Amino acid sequence: MITAVLTATGISLVIVSGPLYRFEWLGLGGAIDLLRFGAMTSLVMAAISAIIAAICLFQRRARLALVGALMMLAAVTAFAVPWSVQREGAGVPPIHDITTDPDDPPAFLDLAPARAAAPNAVDYPGEAFARQQRAAYPDVAPLELADTPAAAFRRAQRAAAEMGWEIVTADPADGRIEAVATTRWFGFRDDVVVRVTPTADGSRIDVRSASRVGRGDLGANAARIRDYLRRMKD
Repeated sequence: MITAVLTATGISLVIVSGPLYRFEWLGLGGAIDLLRFGAMTSLVMAAISAIIAAICLFQRRARLALVGALMMLAAVTAFAVPWSVQREGAGVPPIHDITTDPDDPPAFLDLAPARAAAPNAVDYPGEAFARQQRAAYPDVAPLELADTPAAAFRRAQRAAAEMGWEIVTADPADGRIEAVATTRWFGFRDDVVVRVTPTADGSRIDVRSASRVGRGDLGANAARIRDYLRRMKD
């Protein structure tokens, strides 16, 4: 009984850590601590559940062995989700502002007030970030299209809608789209700006995705830009 309660507690802490932050019932630091504690509790309970299942199986108590195996599986899952995210982000630099054009990044205009109120600055952090980005994400680059700027802008706007972003600005005359991307679990609000410019052969698409909070993003902004440009190509 105690094992079941502790297993359920660990799983619950992992699950609720995101919504508690998302709905502003807990600060980011507290939510991360809660997530870590829940994940470690789940890991410990997974090991204990595995031992219990093995003992029950040895004693030919099949029903209890099945219960222990199910608790182990649930606890492993609760630990594996945040662990996999952390593992994926371990190999990326602690930066939170990614763009296809570090030399001339698209600027936030309409989203500037929202970013001014956030911990991370509205302006691109500069060459230190650019060097780390180029080393970590060499594939994050502008997209060249044969479309006219007007057609490219319509495609860019359609792709932004498909991404599920909250579009704040869509200015075809300026070739600029500003949007907010909200993550599912913690509800982090990341800002995105898309810039469409004419070229000799068609159009060029530049994107910038920046987190409002957090020193690093675990690779989320680069992944978002890749996904968006992939949709643009398709």
